[in-house]
Amino acid sequence: MKRAIDEIQKRVEQILPEGRFNHTLGVAYLASSLAMCYGEDPERAMTAGLLHDVAKCKSDEQILAECREFQIPVTPVEERNGFLLHAKLGAYYAKSQFQITDEEILSAIIYHTTGRPGMTFLEKIIFVSDFIEVRRTQNSVPSLALIRQTAFHDLDLAVYYCLSSTLAYLESTGNEIDDSTRITFEYYKDKRS
Repeated sequence: MKRAIDEIQKRVEQILPEGRFNHTLGVAYLASSLAMCYGEDPERAMTAGLLHDVAKCKSDEQILAECREFQIPVTPVEERNGFLLHAKLGAYYAKSQFQITDEEILSAIIYHTTGRPGMTFLEKIIFVSDFIEVRRTQNSVPSLALIRQTAFHDLDLAVYYCLSSTLAYLESTGNEIDDSTRITFEYYKDKRS
């Protein structure tokens, strides 16, 4: 598995611009650390982390066109906000170009942006790791320190905080909110009750 991870990392480095690749490495290492903290497989977490943004650096138009070409389902919100589709397209690339067959790794890539109710541990790990990666700043996420501390002792609560922060940001900027994010927030809010 180590060799496969090294090969994936080299290929991803060739695909992504330096800044995005550095973020990707940060997510991968953080995900493997969280996996170890919770008794999950760090190599699977590293793999999902390395591939989570593999389709990120294309234009919204390119991503939408490829999703249509590869018959990847697109919701109306995703059609209007093509950047959301990089997760679905990334999972497609992980399977077709990197030969990833582990369905949980693929779903962790798919849901790393919006989340989903009842996420698996790996899905939550990638979702949170992407949100709190070391290059994120307090300026962009005021509750970042709290979420980072929480991630290592209560992953569900960290997911809730990430979703709460995301919704607050989207509402304050007037950006459209994907229904999946709101439904996921309500799910994790109810779990806290």
